[in-house]
Amino acid sequence: MKRNSYLFIFIVLLCVTACKPKKDKNVTVVGFVDAFEDATIAQAKTGFTDALAKNGFSEQKGNLKIEYKNAQGSIPTLTQIVNYFVSEPVDLLATSTTLSSVTASQKTKTIPIFMMVSPTPERAHLLDAQGKAPANLFGTVEDLNYIDTSFSLIPKLLKPKQGKLVVGMIYNQSEPQSADAMQRIKELAGKLNVTLLALPLNSSAEAQLVTQSLLDKNIDAFFANPDNTVFAAFETILKSCEQKNVPIFTSEAGLVQRGAVAAFGADIYQWGYQSGVQAAQYLKTHKTDGLKPEMVKVRKRVYNAAAAKKYNVTIPANFEAVK
Repeated sequence: MKRNSYLFIFIVLLCVTACKPKKDKNVTVVGFVDAFEDATIAQAKTGFTDALAKNGFSEQKGNLKIEYKNAQGSIPTLTQIVNYFVSEPVDLLATSTTLSSVTASQKTKTIPIFMMVSPTPERAHLLDAQGKAPANLFGTVEDLNYIDTSFSLIPKLLKPKQGKLVVGMIYNQSEPQSADAMQRIKELAGKLNVTLLALPLNSSAEAQLVTQSLLDKNIDAFFANPDNTVFAAFETILKSCEQKNVPIFTSEAGLVQRGAVAAFGADIYQWGYQSGVQAAQYLKTHKTDGLKPEMVKVRKRVYNAAAAKKYNVTIPANFEAVK
């Protein structure tokens, strides 16, 4: 009986393997991994696919297939998604936000990975003992330098309610790049004579409670840290801040569209587009020569006209109103 059972399992596995459709060599398969659902982050995928299409690779032309999967904020699901793409295997991986990029890098050293909305390999703790990034890691990344410009806007545009300007922020203590950003901002706040109140959290579900704790401390402004948790919970944060008449500033242009007052930061669509240009180069040559993680090129100074009016903030002339 046991032998028959083993034989049955063997036949099923053999059938599954044999029945798996053969991969069309003329169609490139891209495994696109999003860590969570977010309207702003979604612009990166649009930019990525637009860049591929402009370079001759699209599903409409029949030479490209994009398998898109979103982990919906679940790390176990994210791991399963990446494992699935690696086992297929796809021709290349496109990863949006830090968790997707880190997970993909941990799971494959051969499939080319084109990152977007992600930090430098160093900030993501992906360097080896010799200080080198994985050889299959490409795409577009960002460091922390732009945060200085973004945070420095606050004391220029706001007057404190009383005494010293107080700015609040939340950060995800389980994400290294978020904790690094918090430390960077903390040092900068000291130089700008600003009091920073920073509270940690572990998930977007805690955002409302932690934000409310900051607002109860009578802060003058809220700084939206470049953090996956902040992106996912931004509407909750915004609603709480609006109820207390506290303006939000940020380093992410996409969050200004969603209600923050102003930002100097990367355009998420262009971030994805830049990575798509790299991916297209790889698909044209089937070589990675000359490719490496490169710094995001397009940053914008933007403001939300409605938010600026609500908080009576005068925006510098070199800022562009978002639509």
